[in-house]
Amino acid sequence: MDQLKMYEGTRSKFSHMTSAHPCFNEKAHFSTARIHLPVAPKCNIQCNFCNRKIDKCEHRPGVSSGVMTAEEAADKVDKVLTEIDNLKVVGVAGPGEALANDETLKALKLVHQRHPELIKCIATNGLLLPEKLPEILDAGVHSVTVTINAFDPKVGAQIYSWVRYHNKTYRGEEGAKLLVENQFKGVEMAAKAGLIVKVNTVLVPEINADQIEPIAKMAAEKGAVLMNIIPMIPLYKFANLRAPECSDLEQARAVAEKYLPQFRLCKQCRADACGVPGQEKSISPAQRRMGGEHYHA
Repeated sequence: MDQLKMYEGTRSKFSHMTSAHPCFNEKAHFSTARIHLPVAPKCNIQCNFCNRKIDKCEHRPGVSSGVMTAEEAADKVDKVLTEIDNLKVVGVAGPGEALANDETLKALKLVHQRHPELIKCIATNGLLLPEKLPEILDAGVHSVTVTINAFDPKVGAQIYSWVRYHNKTYRGEEGAKLLVENQFKGVEMAAKAGLIVKVNTVLVPEINADQIEPIAKMAAEKGAVLMNIIPMIPLYKFANLRAPECSDLEQARAVAEKYLPQFRLCKQCRADACGVPGQEKSISPAQRRMGGEHYHA
C-alpha cells in the first residue's frame, strides 16, 4: 500500500503534514480522521457535472446536511475532538467554493486559534486563490487542493457553464481562460508561500482526457507536489455522459505520473464528512463495497 512516492525534498520539508493527512498519505488514509466544515454554500463557477445539494444521505462532493456559521463550525471541531482521538485534519471543501465564502477563513482562523496543532486545509477551484492567499496564510492553513479540469480554454468552455469573477459573469472560452490562468497562478503563489499544493482533476473521458498531461506538467512546474485524478460522477448537464472506468483512470494516472505522484484512494467525500475516510457511520454498506483503489462513486 505504499504506491504514493512523494518527492524526497517534499517528504522531508512537509513530513509532518504528509504523514498525518489522509488525502496526502495512503497509510494515513486508513487511520487518520478528518472533518470537513460545511461553511461554504456559494460557488463562483458552474461545472457541468456539479449539482450542489443539501442532503443527509447522498455521498459525494457538493453535498452536506446543512450549512454552518464559522462559530458553529469551530464549536463542532471542539466537540469532535472529545469524541475522536485521531482527528488530525480540519478542512473546508464546500458544499460550494471555499474561497467564495467569507465564513471559510473565519472558521479556519477560529479553529487555528483554539487548536494550532491541527492541520488546516482548503479545497478550491482556484479562481480567487491568488488574491486570497494572504488571508489563507493568516488563517493558519497548511495546504490547498486546487481542482483543475482543463488546460486549454476551449476544453474548459465545455466543462464550465460560467465563471463569476468580481461581480461579472464570463462564459465560454473567456471564462475558462480566466479560471485556468488564476488556477496556475494560484498554485505557483501558494507553493512559493510555503503551502503544500495538491491538484485534483475530474476525469471526463470524452472531454478532458487529453488535458491530463498538460495539467500535470504545468502543475508540477508551478510547485504542486501531488495529483489526484478522480472520476466524474454523471450529474447535471453531464448526466448522460459515461463515468470513467478503471482503465480510463489507470491510463490517465500513468500519463500524469511522469510529472507528479498520484494519490489513488480518494473517496470523493461529502462537504460535511467526519471521521476516517470511507469509515463514517453515514456511509451505507453498499457505498463501502463500491470503494476500490481506482474508482469511488
